Amino acid sequence: MSETIFKGRHAATIENDHLRVTVLVEGGHIAEVFDKQAGVSPLWVPHWNSIEPSLYSPVQHPQFGEGSDAKLLAGIMGHNLCLDLFGGPSTEEAEAGFTAHGEGSVGRYEIDETPNRLVTRLNLPLAQLAFVRSIQLCENYVLIRECLENLAEFDRPIAWTQHVTLSPPFLDPATTQFRASMTRSIVGESDPGSNAYLKRGAEFAWPTAPREDGGIADLSQMQGTAPASGYTAHLADPRHQDAFFLAYSPQYQLAFGYIWKRTDFPWMGIWEENCSRQLTPWDAHTITRGMEFGVSPFPESRREMVDRGKLFDVPTYRWIPSKGRLEVEYWICSQPAASIPEKLSAPDLALPVS
Repeated sequence: MSETIFKGRHAATIENDHLRVTVLVEGGHIAEVFDKQAGVSPLWVPHWNSIEPSLYSPVQHPQFGEGSDAKLLAGIMGHNLCLDLFGGPSTEEAEAGFTAHGEGSVGRYEIDETPNRLVTRLNLPLAQLAFVRSIQLCENYVLIRECLENLAEFDRPIAWTQHVTLSPPFLDPATTQFRASMTRSIVGESDPGSNAYLKRGAEFAWPTAPREDGGIADLSQMQGTAPASGYTAHLADPRHQDAFFLAYSPQYQLAFGYIWKRTDFPWMGIWEENCSRQLTPWDAHTITRGMEFGVSPFPESRREMVDRGKLFDVPTYRWIPSKGRLEVEYWICSQPAASIPEKLSAPDLALPVS
């Protein structure tokens, strides 16, 4: 393993001629997928100084806020794993030690290297889960395989979301373009920021969403003017086995995206933050777009997730059986392009199963 320090954090790195992938030890975040030809990583690095979650103290680090997300914000970066919550904990869960988006976002991972691959492991003691992620480089693609094991004696519902967040310099609200294999969609009832521009609770078909002012927003691009914020949930197109999202930067001539099996992760949420959040650590400086695919459409508490049950007749969480295992795989693609491709497909590469 190539151990390194990334933005002041302990990390591990693998690379080939095309890409460099960096994973943080604490939180397990995929902090960068650096495209060597374009000279940029599309993934989010917050503007505030990041610390290891294990060092976080509400007294010593008030700059990260006072909520259940403070410990997460202290160390969040890039592609964040939400497990086994997608959203905030209940009051009782927070008192027991759960943080926003669950232990998968703040735990200390064991990281090993095999040829051209990083393997990260985390036991989640509160959730009674064991998680393993394999990250393998394949030319200008990254193959990710994840295995989740239930250590408890009972069947249980879980949230499991890949919270992929993009930011400048790759992300430019005025020019970055998006494609996604989504169909039925809905605007969230609550605004994650302070300047919602979409009509709350409105149903629509990707990518045209109704605005609060009565107009139409094309979600294949961000709201270009600040401040603005929003959250929309999208169902992957049931006509296709694979689902994808793609972001394209004309400045860097780079197409970047993820491909996954629709049956593994039927939902994608889009979170927009364009200098909307005033409170610390955001300080009205953050520009991000989260493209968050998983088993749940909305970031919400466990009770809310289970009470919702289904949306558009599709479950809003996943069951894992007693002592059972779940396995998924997905791809990251980063490739030069003179214009935005209309879709992404998983590469046809001969790779080992293990």
